[in-house]
Amino acid sequence: MPFVAYFSMEFAFAQYLKTYSGGLGFLAGSHMRSAYTLHQPMVAIGILWKYGYYDQVHKADQTMDVLFMEKHYSFLQPTNLRFQIQINQAPVWVTAYYLPPTVFGTVPTYFLSTDLPENDYLAQTVCHRLYDPNPETRIASSILLGIGGAKLLEQLQLKPDVYHMNESHPLPLAFYLLRQLGRREAVRERLVFTTHTPEEAGNPRSDCRLLDRMGFFDGLPLEEVQRTTGLYDEQFNWALGALRMAGRANAVSRRHQEVSQQLWQGTPDICPIIAITNAQNHPFWGDPTLDAAAAAHDDATLITRKRANKRALFDLVANQTGDLYDPNIFTIVWARRFAGYKRPDLLLSDPARFDRLLTNPNYPVQIIWAGKPYPFDYASIGTFDRLVHVSKQYTNCSVLVGYELYLSKRLKQGADVWLNTPRLTREASGTSGMTAAMNGAINCSTNDGWIPEFARNGINSFVLPEADLTWPAHQQDDFDAENLYTLLETVILPMYYEQPEQWLQLMKNSLLDIRPYFDADRMAREYYEHLYSLPQAAQLRSENKSVAPPMPSDAQS
Repeated sequence: MPFVAYFSMEFAFAQYLKTYSGGLGFLAGSHMRSAYTLHQPMVAIGILWKYGYYDQVHKADQTMDVLFMEKHYSFLQPTNLRFQIQINQAPVWVTAYYLPPTVFGTVPTYFLSTDLPENDYLAQTVCHRLYDPNPETRIASSILLGIGGAKLLEQLQLKPDVYHMNESHPLPLAFYLLRQLGRREAVRERLVFTTHTPEEAGNPRSDCRLLDRMGFFDGLPLEEVQRTTGLYDEQFNWALGALRMAGRANAVSRRHQEVSQQLWQGTPDICPIIAITNAQNHPFWGDPTLDAAAAAHDDATLITRKRANKRALFDLVANQTGDLYDPNIFTIVWARRFAGYKRPDLLLSDPARFDRLLTNPNYPVQIIWAGKPYPFDYASIGTFDRLVHVSKQYTNCSVLVGYELYLSKRLKQGADVWLNTPRLTREASGTSGMTAAMNGAINCSTNDGWIPEFARNGINSFVLPEADLTWPAHQQDDFDAENLYTLLETVILPMYYEQPEQWLQLMKNSLLDIRPYFDADRMAREYYEHLYSLPQAAQLRSENKSVAPPMPSDAQS
């Protein structure tokens, strides 16, 4: 098997290791867990964010506030390595911290840091905040990840057969390899790329002269970069650069592959884009009690376990909001990153109907929202705060803060329905629904991302009719809201309260159908079979017997 170096801005390994913001990190964390379980020869490269992404807290009026707090981790081992990279025409010292596989059951992972006394304050801030709002700092962090990560591997005397860029953030790696190997084709024989979103925010564009000055191209003349990538525009497209420098790329669901191919249709000289659907690590996320009960058709255990999990979630809700929920009442959870296209407030589009839903004595409902907007996305923060103010009008409606690994798992354990409302074609995958299904929550979703590959409407999930993509956004929103309300009022709630046997069968079907295809072990195998099997990999394998990454003590010696 080829030895792979996996570069990612985020890794969600544990609640208290704050090196993630959301789905990208959750996915990387599950991938690295399954790769470890399958004994795949991989090493992971990330950044040790001194202040994490941010801590989401309540203001005095329960609206959202942002807290940046310094983090310290005694379980990370300092390598004591020191080497330099160039950022903005100045030398910057880099070190790395080692996460042994035994700590969280992941592949060996190294976290880069510039937080060193040898650096001035500006250089130290490169690793302070994940997705810093300053565009130059974000460019610098990509240089740290891509070029710093490649140099770290050299310091460790590791020679990967394949370099995997998880999103376009580590793109400077491609130009570092180009300087080392001399030819773009040689880079393409070793470099692969995963694209996670069609959204502009996930496919940045930057002034090419700013990138050049910052050192993004590792000292290659701008004219050579433009000639190599075919990108002559003033605004350099990171995703397109990655598609032209990599030998192969993958979308993260079959539908996302279709969207990506349409997005880049007619664009010359890009690498093939295959589909490797995202998945999540079942041993980490799943519930063995529910799995066993579903397999044995043990309805009594399903009911008892789900009710206990709801009580545990409701303790958290009461602690944050003072709302005390009933585990016998139908509970809807909407929880993921707050972003406009995900439409967290879709249920609020008709206030009168929303009020009827929450005050219907025949079919009582409890609704919980949670999620972390980008800390400087003021529109999404405004949506979060609007939901907070609405929730104050109802005792059965709450908004939680701190949506990270721990709360995410609790919400999925306690949800009856996991609500997913992105506009069609905008959600590349949406893996939160997978882990919800692993915990006995039923997905109710627009037909986007991974859902078309899983959903059997009315059998293991509920799927909204598809809006016409030629309609303006507000018309799509109205259509989806109308269908969501109708589905809840006429199908989902009557089934939950009047046909409990049918509801339990739906839960069992969901628990059984989510495995094994949506377990990350399948995904990790597909990466090796379909993405890492570049033509040059077999030859490199025969010439370079890859070994496990050394421990820090080995590197120091």
